Amino acid sequence: MNARNDKQSEWAVVVVDVQGDFTTLKKGSLAVAGTDEAYVNKDIKTVKALKAKGLPIYATQDWHPKDHLSFYTNHPGKKPFSVIKLHGKTQVLWPPHCIQGTENAKLLVDRSLFTLVAQKGMMKDCDSYSGFYIGDSKKTVLDGALKKAGIKNLIMFGIATDYCVKSTAIDGAKLGYHVTVVEDLGSV
Repeated sequence: MNARNDKQSEWAVVVVDVQGDFTTLKKGSLAVAGTDEAYVNKDIKTVKALKAKGLPIYATQDWHPKDHLSFYTNHPGKKPFSVIKLHGKTQVLWPPHCIQGTENAKLLVDRSLFTLVAQKGMMKDCDSYSGFYIGDSKKTVLDGALKKAGIKNLIMFGIATDYCVKSTAIDGAKLGYHVTVVEDLGSV
């Protein structure tokens, strides 16, 4: 039996890239300021509270091969955060991060709390910030799962609001969802 009412059943939460490599807590290679223990604990507390209210919780996970084109180490002579042209597009060269199977690629929120985890960035020759896409046009499992569940409205939060959260929110809106991005979890 589903305890959620009809309107509530159209809502879901998407937690974007809460992974060690993006946090100061885990001394991540691409740590975002303010992502210390208190931040991670607030994410965990928020996910648990929203799940307890009956909302389905989805997550995205950056999941790169070690030879990913966005890593400066795969471009001899380049430094972190250099900007180059690749395949006709502007590409920021990042420190290696969220490499498949590594400790800092793991989600910091218990996976059992998520209805589904959509991995992205798995194609070595294509960068993707959005949780809806693996590459430029190949979709992750996220959109299909949300549509199958009848989800129309997304509450979204996570790490890297200037890249991954932003791209996921924009693509979510393009795919027809009403997206609300929460930057301060104190307001959830």
